[in-house]
Amino acid sequence: MKASTDVRKKFRAKSAFRGSQVIFGERQHLREVLYSVRRTRLPQARKQAEIRKLERLIEARNEELNRINPAWDRKFKKAHDPATTPRELLRLTVSLSRGDYLLARVLAEHKNASGELLTRLSNHPYPAVRENVARHPNTPVEILREMAADTSDTLWFLVACNPSTPDHLRERLRERMKTMA
Repeated sequence: MKASTDVRKKFRAKSAFRGSQVIFGERQHLREVLYSVRRTRLPQARKQAEIRKLERLIEARNEELNRINPAWDRKFKKAHDPATTPRELLRLTVSLSRGDYLLARVLAEHKNASGELLTRLSNHPYPAVRENVARHPNTPVEILREMAADTSDTLWFLVACNPSTPDHLRERLRERMKTMA
């Protein structure tokens, strides 16, 4: 009988990537905890101490986000705004840092994302960004063709469902789907 391995050792050995998506999620969770603590009945001194600790943790996450991309919250808000122009979105894309996966994802799914923006993000290291590019109706046909040609990646499936994919390419990809079934 094999001795069981300690799962904790396995996870300790791996260094976790702390990109904007992870840090943003942590900050959102801390904000929810802070909201909860503020409404909880606790002795006043303890409540104030916990609030101060949580506020420091939230501020630390703000600083981390701003180290990844200066003025991160402002840029994230702009990327979410449906009125943001394609030019403004492209400017945000140009200023992206390598670890800013969350902002890249939001930019790649924005309805006003231009073909140039989507082309820039088509080789992003984070799969969810490339997936957003593959399904976006503004993605240039040549990028869709490149994505469809890579059979090692499942992006071709999203390209097949993209309304901007030329009919002949869509049909070829549907045939590929049938052979996989």
